[in-house]
Amino acid sequence: MQGSLWAESQKPDETLKAPVFDMSELENLFSAVLPNSDSRRSDKSGNRASGPKSEKIHLIDLRRANNCGIMLTKVKMPLPDLMSAILALDDTVLDADQVDNLIKFTPTKDEIELLKGYKGDMQVLGECEQFFMELMKVPRVESKLRVFSFKIQFRSQVSDLKRNLNIVNCSAEEIRSSVKLKRIMQTILSLGNALNQGTARGSAVGFRLDSLLKLSDTRARNKKMTLMHYLSKVLSEKLPELLDFPKDLASLELAAKIQLKSLAEEMQAVNKGLEKVEQELTTSENDGPVSEIFRKTLKDFLIGAEAEVRSLTSLYSNVGRNADALALYFGEDPARCPFEQVVTTLLNFVRLFTRSHEENCKQLDLEKKKALKEAEENSKQLDLQKKKVQKEAETEKMENKSGNEEACKKESENDKASKKESANEKAKLNNSIKELDISLQSPAQAASAK
Repeated sequence: MQGSLWAESQKPDETLKAPVFDMSELENLFSAVLPNSDSRRSDKSGNRASGPKSEKIHLIDLRRANNCGIMLTKVKMPLPDLMSAILALDDTVLDADQVDNLIKFTPTKDEIELLKGYKGDMQVLGECEQFFMELMKVPRVESKLRVFSFKIQFRSQVSDLKRNLNIVNCSAEEIRSSVKLKRIMQTILSLGNALNQGTARGSAVGFRLDSLLKLSDTRARNKKMTLMHYLSKVLSEKLPELLDFPKDLASLELAAKIQLKSLAEEMQAVNKGLEKVEQELTTSENDGPVSEIFRKTLKDFLIGAEAEVRSLTSLYSNVGRNADALALYFGEDPARCPFEQVVTTLLNFVRLFTRSHEENCKQLDLEKKKALKEAEENSKQLDLQKKKVQKEAETEKMENKSGNEEACKKESENDKASKKESANEKAKLNNSIKELDISLQSPAQAASAK
């Protein structure tokens, strides 16, 4: 109390903070209503007031009775109709969940003894007690409800089990009949022997199945490639028709999700359920008229169910043989390398191989793009060099042409000068000749010539 808010509220200064309540209003609103003596008498019209509602008698634990009542509200049908549906095994009226809930609320031995000791009016019993009383009218009602639940779920249970068994069989057959997978396994063996050449392991005739996954752990010296990458590379170059081997193993991924132990448990559950049906059918022969419809419905169900279970048992046995044969196909001991390990290892190998092949393809694509880019760069460089050479050639040609023109011009000028000089020389010579002629003539001739 000390240190709490209640201790604080007892302080004088705190009590003054409390509001003042209107007591008359409070009494009118919340005071207990005292019974009116006149209400017990007849009213003016002569009608009697209704008496207090009769209380129900509860014999079952209150919590269990409440939970039972909640369950019955979900069933939503009168108790007689509910009992008729149970005895007729009518799965159009009740589903598996509802029947399983009914099983949870069948009376225990102690509850049965308690209810048997009740000798009063049934109508004043609680809902749960009345429900239990109805169930107690049916011999071995819990056993009948369990048979009913088995009947409802039988079709789907058998269908799921058969589907999974067929997946195991199909996967085992696909693996053992795949020629491509067989050739890849042989290629891996040859690759391993080549790597181990010159050692004691260089002439192996086989290898453990889990060695498939070690291919991704063995790296090349350059650390850029694993043995799985190399296997993909070799197959791409030399055996490309094997690359799509995963298509041969279409059921592998589904098979890897299945546990044979679970299938065995399901098979056992079906057989035990059928035994319970047969036992209850035999025992109910002594129930009398109350179980007549129940027996007829159960007989019809049992005829078809037994045929289906016989077929299922044969399929299950075949699966066991195929699962062992699959391990033996890879040279493994079925006890040490069960079906689950075989398909899981193969599935992981397929995934690792596929990823390595995709990485190889990406790397090859990058290298092609790089080579193409380099080729384009080289082509551009060659074009530039070619243009440069052409330009230089054209420049040289222009220079040569200009030189030739200058030379021709100079030569022409030289010719003109030479011709002029020659003409001058010729004129001088002519003048000299004329002068010589004049000197050889007589004075009279010379005068006349002048």
